[in-house]
Amino acid sequence: MTTNENSPTHTTPPRRALGTTGPAVFPVGLGCMGMSALYGEADRAESIATIHAALDAGVTLLDTGDFYGMGHNELLIGEALRSAPAAAREQALTSVKFGALRTVEGGFTGYDGRPAAVKNFLAYSLQRLGRDHIDIYRIARVDPDVPIEETVGAIAEAVQAGHVRHIGLSEVGADTLRRAAAVAPISDLQIEYSLVSRGIEEEILPTARELGIGVTAYGVLSRGLISGHFSRDRALAPGDFRGMSPRFQGENLDRNLDLVDALRKVAEGRGVSVAQAAIAWVLSRGEDIVPLVGARRRDRLSEALGAMEVRLSAADLAAIEEAVPAGSAAGDRYAAEQMAHLDSER
Repeated sequence: MTTNENSPTHTTPPRRALGTTGPAVFPVGLGCMGMSALYGEADRAESIATIHAALDAGVTLLDTGDFYGMGHNELLIGEALRSAPAAAREQALTSVKFGALRTVEGGFTGYDGRPAAVKNFLAYSLQRLGRDHIDIYRIARVDPDVPIEETVGAIAEAVQAGHVRHIGLSEVGADTLRRAAAVAPISDLQIEYSLVSRGIEEEILPTARELGIGVTAYGVLSRGLISGHFSRDRALAPGDFRGMSPRFQGENLDRNLDLVDALRKVAEGRGVSVAQAAIAWVLSRGEDIVPLVGARRRDRLSEALGAMEVRLSAADLAAIEEAVPAGSAAGDRYAAEQMAHLDSER
């Protein structure tokens, strides 16, 4: 395992295609959710500076959801793009999830994938982002009351109208992936994939590859759990959803941080950080996989982008997977109520 330095690459890395029909993007994307929601308060100025730093480093894919902060995240990205240099703004691609239904108090009450709802969500997103199109549009979770064919068909109509460039999916299983792809071309599946979340390897990833669908992998650091920066005694801020996440609770947290300690020994022995080793492992899984890093600060972004300089040998991969074996994480990746919404877990 080698790396030149723990900083973004100084040469432009080859882009990765999102499937056979999607755009070619920088090998790492920026997940912007944490700048608005679910991890406690974020610094707005630092968030915008981080987006600018990502664009300056060559990052093209900015991922968001219209329900992140009830529109706050889209407004934030829109502000960041307006204040970015023209060249950086033009290279930016927006990936937007829609469909989640929220309450004034911030709760989630389900998902709406009806064609009329798709058009409604899209209209608001375009306004908040200040753009005339969204590059990749996807429902965040399958609406159990609406066939995926109808939801994808509605997005396909938006593609025909020029409001959307590509159709994506999120957290769907192999059967749903096939049904959706039969309706219209699918660029990529956004789904959790990391050293501690490898469930897609059995059926979903092979199906995506068979259908020519790329993967944008979120949770590559498992919400900071395997970043090397999370400690057993860390106090979470009010509203941080990790306070309800099974992997961050009690004995589960202790067991999972034991895995991180083992990974740390491998990473430090080779001169890279824990986060870089974990991200590099995801990058190594295939040229059709683009990890999304949820950096909220420029220093964390710099560390994450440094993973692209890490070259993993067969021995390195074996050592990493010995430190964090498949299936070794303690606890589900979401609380039971949220797991019930995952088509990918059925």
